[in-house]
Amino acid sequence: MTKNMGKILKQAQKMQSQMMKAQEELQKREIEGTSGGGMVKVMLNGSNQLVSIKINPEVVDADDVEMLEDLIVAAHANAMEKVKEMTESTFGSITGGLSIPGI
Repeated sequence: MTKNMGKILKQAQKMQSQMMKAQEELQKREIEGTSGGGMVKVMLNGSNQLVSIKINPEVVDADDVEMLEDLIVAAHANAMEKVKEMTESTFGSITGGLSIPGI
């Protein structure tokens, strides 16, 4: 193995270690998504798992359940986008913007 190849391998191992640590840290974080001016709030963890939903009672209308459903979906989409941005930012700083499949 050439000297340069050994250096590249060492850098790859370091990057892998950093990525694993970052992934563990991301999974512990909670991200809030909102809709309806904060009337509906959704919490996701860094693994995109739904942690909680908070609904302001003012938005609950038995005659318009569809609106509440739409607000929940919108809040979830907002949280998912924030998780995606956080993940891209975290891993981008490790990989230097290098695109790695599956991340």
